[in-house]
Amino acid sequence: MRLFKCQACGNLLYFENRACAKCGHRLAYLPHLGTLSAMEPAADGAWMALAKPDQPRRFCANAAYDACNWLAPANGPGPMCLACRHNSIVPDLTQPANLAAWQQIEIAKHRLFYSLLRWNLPLKTPSEDPEHGLSFEFLADPASPAGAKIVTGHDSGKITIALAEANDAEREQRRQAMGEPYRTLLGHFRHEVAHYYWDVLVRDGGELDACRALFGNDTADYAQALQRHYADGAPADWQEHFVSSYAASHPWEDFAETWAHYLHIVDTLEMVAASGMSVRLSLDEAASRQQARVDFDPYAARDIRQIIDTWLPFVFAINSVCRAMGQADLYPFVLAPAVIEKLGFIHRLIHGGKWKTVEAAGQQ
Repeated sequence: MRLFKCQACGNLLYFENRACAKCGHRLAYLPHLGTLSAMEPAADGAWMALAKPDQPRRFCANAAYDACNWLAPANGPGPMCLACRHNSIVPDLTQPANLAAWQQIEIAKHRLFYSLLRWNLPLKTPSEDPEHGLSFEFLADPASPAGAKIVTGHDSGKITIALAEANDAEREQRRQAMGEPYRTLLGHFRHEVAHYYWDVLVRDGGELDACRALFGNDTADYAQALQRHYADGAPADWQEHFVSSYAASHPWEDFAETWAHYLHIVDTLEMVAASGMSVRLSLDEAASRQQARVDFDPYAARDIRQIIDTWLPFVFAINSVCRAMGQADLYPFVLAPAVIEKLGFIHRLIHGGKWKTVEAAGQQ
């Protein structure tokens, strides 16, 4: 994620900002330019983006709920932005608690789409691709205590996010109950969308054999694998082969967890670069040092080694800062050589997978 600047006054901005705190200009994200822009009113309820004042523009329809600050495509078929057009079901927004939870969920979803659009990954809605289109359902638990709670998951392009995950206390309770070191809304989105891209880029993109060689045989019974995982736990040596214990449950989950961590790392490194941070770790001037500076675009890194060699010093420093504040590690994971190799597969898949050739052929 980048830092942004108000075109009207120069104030630094967060990706989620709706208005500049310094000059008061309304703000909008222009996904086709990858920038946040100060906006000024135009005729007939339209707006002009100071970042590119070439034509009147309109906000996504979900801006009316303070759930989106993106602009809708100028010549788009509907009132939604590139991220919100994938929404299939949203909760009952007449309930204030539902609205507040959905607004938090949309912040995470838009950060996901920032990354997907940076890589120009395929993004089709169910109307564009009825069989494999990507859609989101944001569902609240049943009002009746006897009703089954909504489970976050993926099914053939449909991603369900439980509204309860927007509640910090509930999410922390679930994290502890499941023995997870990390659980966030953004993590859910990055993990679940990986299942979608396994279908699109691996299975249908000509990468199935290469993926199986690293992640294992995905034809193993999924339900039985999860049942065994929750009953027996991960193998004792799981950290030597998997990025998380859950990744050890089934090759699909291994792929999804590894994909999510690749997004965690790349997006964090981009913010490190945008902030101008550098790290030099040394207790003795005569000793070898761990040092790093992100002097490249992590979203366009040449290979996984460039990313990992930069990531490890930074994450050690960041984790140490968190511990100094009495907080848990920001990134409580160990990247063994086997995991780095899997991250390399994700890197190659995103940047130069066979799916690009398949997609190009389909467009001819």
